[in-house]
Amino acid sequence: MATLEIRDLHVSVDTENGPKEILRGVDLTIAGGQTHAIMGPNGSGKSTLAYSIAGHPKYNITSGTVTLDGEDVLDMAVDERARAGLFLAMQYPVEVPGVSVANFLRTAKTAIDGEAPKLRTWVKDVNTALADLEMDPEFAQRNVNEGFSGGEKKRHEIVQLELLNPKIAILDETDSGLDIDALKVVSTGVNRFAEQGDKGVLLITHYTRILRYIKPDFVHVFVDGRVAEEGGPELADELEANGYERFLKAAAK
Repeated sequence: MATLEIRDLHVSVDTENGPKEILRGVDLTIAGGQTHAIMGPNGSGKSTLAYSIAGHPKYNITSGTVTLDGEDVLDMAVDERARAGLFLAMQYPVEVPGVSVANFLRTAKTAIDGEAPKLRTWVKDVNTALADLEMDPEFAQRNVNEGFSGGEKKRHEIVQLELLNPKIAILDETDSGLDIDALKVVSTGVNRFAEQGDKGVLLITHYTRILRYIKPDFVHVFVDGRVAEEGGPELADELEANGYERFLKAAAK
């Protein structure tokens, strides 16, 4: 079972007025077989957590630790984190002109596994993953995310998830910009990954609608760079009914 442990994580960004602290002591453990949802208002630090774990250079880790199966994640380069078993689905997937989806996926798989997958079985695996996400096989020959709709970009992220098969998946607002049909397809893909039993999922979202299809074991409310409260799925129901007002008032005291 994979385990991602975050302990007392503090993260800042550089601004014109000097460093600005975004995360103010985050503690979180995501174990294999668990799905965690992080919810919170805009600017609470949800995406900062995701990108800090993945190694984005914009974010400065000022203190705290992040370990994956006991190994120091923060001491790893970005590609080493991916090879160790971390996966990030971005809120705004980027276009990569001149690189086909097929080449991108095979290069990524080769980098993570240390050897190229056998071409015959790989083509079948790619076509199966595309079909599972209701994407036409022709997408394999198109440039990465170039000309893709928002829903197609998000489906392609889950194609990557299925093919790369990491230990821990961090999904940053995977539901943003999806219509109801695309939301169901993407959610089914995430559930397929989670149902392997030894994988961990950290799902970051503003809204509870995706939690109708992806059932979290734990819900964490982020406010002002900290985990303000933790609970089960019932906590998401409370947020749906009442919003973040009581958490924001408590943080302002």
